Amino acid sequence: MHDKDASCSAISQVEVLSYPSISHDEKYYLEACFSNIAIYPVNLQVIQTAVMLRQQRKMSVGDAVIAATALEYHQTLVTRNVDDFDWIEGLKVINPIEDKEVFDDETVADKP
Repeated sequence: MHDKDASCSAISQVEVLSYPSISHDEKYYLEACFSNIAIYPVNLQVIQTAVMLRQQRKMSVGDAVIAATALEYHQTLVTRNVDDFDWIEGLKVINPIEDKEVFDDETVADKP
């Protein structure tokens, strides 16, 4: 599965780092993680796709932008909330908790 480096939508970065009860240490750690991965920008095509998704089904703006980013950049969406996204045609979604076999041990072993 890991033939590409980790990445995320810019909106994911906003959501994670703005969590109200995040500690200073957690924020520092997460900022370091984000600095080591590709952050996909929210561009006009992502916005148009997010609008189209929200017209099809009720979903938060954040979820729509995250899904649209994955679609536009041809990435797999990794989330525990698979049910929120499994209806989206063309979007590959995996749950990192339930689909642990998708992640090979070599990738995890190389991380400190």
